[in-house]
Amino acid sequence: MNQLDFLFFSKRLTNKYIPKHSHECYELIYYFQGQGNTRIGNDEYHFQKNMFALISPQVVHDEKHTSGGDVLFIGFHSNQPALKHLNAVFHDDDDHSIQRLVMQMKDEFFNQEYGYLDMLNLLLDTLVIKIQRLLGVKKQPFQADSQLQLQYVINYMDEHYRQKISVESLAQLSGYSYDRFRHVFKEKYGRSPLQYLINRRIDYAKSLLLETNLLVSDIAHYAGFANDVQFCNMFKRETGKTPRAYRKQAAQKDASVIG
Repeated sequence: MNQLDFLFFSKRLTNKYIPKHSHECYELIYYFQGQGNTRIGNDEYHFQKNMFALISPQVVHDEKHTSGGDVLFIGFHSNQPALKHLNAVFHDDDDHSIQRLVMQMKDEFFNQEYGYLDMLNLLLDTLVIKIQRLLGVKKQPFQADSQLQLQYVINYMDEHYRQKISVESLAQLSGYSYDRFRHVFKEKYGRSPLQYLINRRIDYAKSLLLETNLLVSDIAHYAGFANDVQFCNMFKRETGKTPRAYRKQAAQKDASVIG
């Protein structure tokens, strides 16, 4: 989660010095013009046009402008652990992606149109992601975002289980290798991805057996099985009964209740 704390735009004069200080939040400083030097923690950096500094909470820093220029300061809170290790000055990319985002934030902040606070935090989320991509931050295995990615996979399976789905394609969707995906999925859900799909298809087939007069072969097709032979074999393996026996037993129970 990312939350904007402050944003302000300033023109720095030549030889302007900002004494050592720190913040309770992250600070991003974008240099639109000018140049100078800054010390972040124990390291000194040179900055110039189309560069930006990223500073973690409680890290002491200062700034000396050897030529004047326009600067935008953005303070924010973030739970992204990788940001803590990025205290330095960086070049923007060739497309000036970071500049475009911070300018959008500046416009939102000063124009204050409807929903601008929500828009600012949405832009901040995008900015934090773009910074990490630009600086080559590697995805950490099996963290909260990985858990969310598994949820995307489950959502996809729940929506498309009646269609032909390969475990390979699900692994690709998850961002894991084939073997790692199968291991992580079973660890979290207690069964393999293939077994999860089969169980969903069996549950759907049960509802069709109980609520319709469809032929078993048609139910096999609608539930996503390759054919009725595969369907009958898997249904019996999971329930201990053939589809016809399951339907017949359910009908007998209903008749006895009515009687």
